[in-house]
Amino acid sequence: THIWDSWADENGTIGKAYGWQLGQKSIYPEGEFDQVDRVLYDLSHNPASRRIMTNMYNHKDLHEMGLAPCAYSMTFNVTGDTLNAILNQRSQDMLTANNWNVCQYAALLIMFAKASGLKAGELVHVIADAHIYDRHIDAVKRIIEKEPYPAPEMVVEDITDFYKFTKNSFTLKDYKYHDFDEKIEVAI
Repeated sequence: THIWDSWADENGTIGKAYGWQLGQKSIYPEGEFDQVDRVLYDLSHNPASRRIMTNMYNHKDLHEMGLAPCAYSMTFNVTGDTLNAILNQRSQDMLTANNWNVCQYAALLIMFAKASGLKAGELVHVIADAHIYDRHIDAVKRIIEKEPYPAPEMVVEDITDFYKFTKNSFTLKDYKYHDFDEKIEVAI
């Protein structure tokens, strides 16, 4: 994907944002974990915990990030055999990013659930500043004038090892879309 190109440094990365933050290991009484492995551990060993979360907004590293994280934390809650999550986002370009943010975090919820022997439940998406840029208004108007299609079903392979998921583990059933030939630039 090239979505981050506008914020990439000379090495083609966005520095210490997103994945870098998730991959940093911390020491716990149970051992050393990065944030993803900590979530997986707690879902299996402490599912009633109110501390199952990730946080990618690390103030001490902001100056080394190409972009401060927009979607910055997830909090997980297990109720019975169902995993629910809250995604917190400080800022959302509704035209260019909302569709894939919702899809990627819904997929992530499903992945965590399957890897933990749980059912995927609700994803609540909290956006502090949801916006449409002035230069995108005409495109948004053209999009919302179209008759919407029913939502497709995301089908995910039954994989129990979180790290065995690939892009081929996901398919969309009954996905329909309208033609849209416009190039929408991300606002920076």
